[in-house]
Amino acid sequence: MIDMRERVGPVGILTPEEVEEINADLSHYDNNRAVTIEALKIVQANRGWVSDESLQSIAAYLNLSAAEVEGVATFYNLIFRQPVGKKVVRICDSVTCWALGYEKIRDSLKAELNLEYGQTTQDGEFTLLPGPCMGACDHAPVLMVNNDLHEDVDEETAKEIVRKYGYKPQ
Repeated sequence: MIDMRERVGPVGILTPEEVEEINADLSHYDNNRAVTIEALKIVQANRGWVSDESLQSIAAYLNLSAAEVEGVATFYNLIFRQPVGKKVVRICDSVTCWALGYEKIRDSLKAELNLEYGQTTQDGEFTLLPGPCMGACDHAPVLMVNNDLHEDVDEETAKEIVRKYGYKPQ
């Protein structure tokens, strides 16, 4: 059995629970780089997003450069590098969804939530973001609230969806 302490660097601001989860993933790989996305997801699951300090701690712990970890974090669109609401609403903006009404849905939700892309409601509940293809083109347009996919969406169902998640119109 490999001693994980020989494979990793300082903990930084990572919690003991985060370190334990990262170590569990490390035990499956010979290369720390392979665990980068999982480590980012672990920190985000615990904190809601990945701060610069968290990213630097992940990099140090995995003996990688901060630039390497940042490259993964910015490539993977489900890693949030700034605070987001408890419910992240992502509207698919791929070509199929776009052709079937993405812009109307986007505008409808912007008006409903009184937000622009990247903004969060004042109560910290909802963040609105664009999203690349969500793999449901046969039921486009689609949107996601956190990990829940909603298919065959139009302007009215989009409003109903965010209300189902607790949004109260002003």
